[in-house]
Amino acid sequence: MNPLRQFLQLESSGGILLLLAAVLALICDNSALSGLYQGFLNLPFGVTLGQVGLVKPLLLWINDGLMAIFFFLVGLEIKREVLAGELSSPAQASLPGIAALGGMALPALVYCLVNRASPEYLAGWAIPAATDIAFALAVLTLLGDRVPASLKVFLLALAITDDLGAIIIIAVFYTADLSLISLGLAAIGLAGLLVLNRMNVRRITPYVLIGIFIWVCVLKSGVHATLAGVAVAFFIPFKGEADTEHSPLRRAEHGLHPWVSFAIMPIFAFANAGVSLSGVSTETLLHPLTLGIALGLFLGKQAGVLGAVLIGVALRLCQRPSGASWAQIYGVALLTGIGFTMSLFIGGLAFPDPALAAEIRLGVIGGSLLSAVLGFVVLRLTSAAKT
Repeated sequence: MNPLRQFLQLESSGGILLLLAAVLALICDNSALSGLYQGFLNLPFGVTLGQVGLVKPLLLWINDGLMAIFFFLVGLEIKREVLAGELSSPAQASLPGIAALGGMALPALVYCLVNRASPEYLAGWAIPAATDIAFALAVLTLLGDRVPASLKVFLLALAITDDLGAIIIIAVFYTADLSLISLGLAAIGLAGLLVLNRMNVRRITPYVLIGIFIWVCVLKSGVHATLAGVAVAFFIPFKGEADTEHSPLRRAEHGLHPWVSFAIMPIFAFANAGVSLSGVSTETLLHPLTLGIALGLFLGKQAGVLGAVLIGVALRLCQRPSGASWAQIYGVALLTGIGFTMSLFIGGLAFPDPALAAEIRLGVIGGSLLSAVLGFVVLRLTSAAKT
């Protein structure tokens, strides 16, 4: 099975599990299990050695630790696609690149317009700019062979480019006070990875051990720890002893992908999608933070992606996916409004105050569900089953 087909199958299957985990979180937080659910997430957990160690609530271990593994996998996928995949040439990268740019700019603009009278919430402008690959591909997969394969590749490449943009946004806009000592130690770790790379070390273990050291340093530095996963991924060798298929990068990607799709992402969804509906009112639903996120995902994403593709094709900067109609491209543009895990993640970075958690989660879940349902309906009505 080629890497692209394997990726699509794992992501789409994982997306279904992701949805089930989110539903389970909502049930737990709105039932007699609420106390147990919140207590579990706030359970202190630590790793110590003498007087030195890390002690954090379980929720932060999930968001800082497990998500670093997710971002490590994202980094591997970006590197593979840039070197030998759908982003390996300007011609291939132009369509998803242009679409991703529009799909990040317009949602941010919509969010800012909604919150123009509430400057205290403008820090969340990037929340609706992200796309959840697994969830979006899961919806697309439900349509089977009705949808041209070119559209699935387009959505995949767009979402990966989108992830790269989200990584840059997190690094630039959501970084706290910096510790130069910790950053210096992380840089030494990266230099060690470069040495391993230059020495043609092909075993994964040395990279993992140095990667853990880098993660701890980045965690202490003020830069979000998940970015350590991306940085380490870029140093994993793409070429193996005999071929690319058996390279350290492909082995790591192949080994991690099922764990990320079927364990890490559902765990993250379960830990972050729970929101108590007992105190939800019309005021909560119409809160500028909730509306900004929901409208950014639902309106901004579809307008940004479709508008960018229309302009790009009109200016001959790119070509639309082969065999796909404009109506189908609009359907895929709707699916990019499924922000979910990435939007929840950025929301937690922008507003760590638990008092705003309900507004963030309602906005993300509402905008994502609207995008998923309408996207599925549009693609179902505009795509005929193959006979």
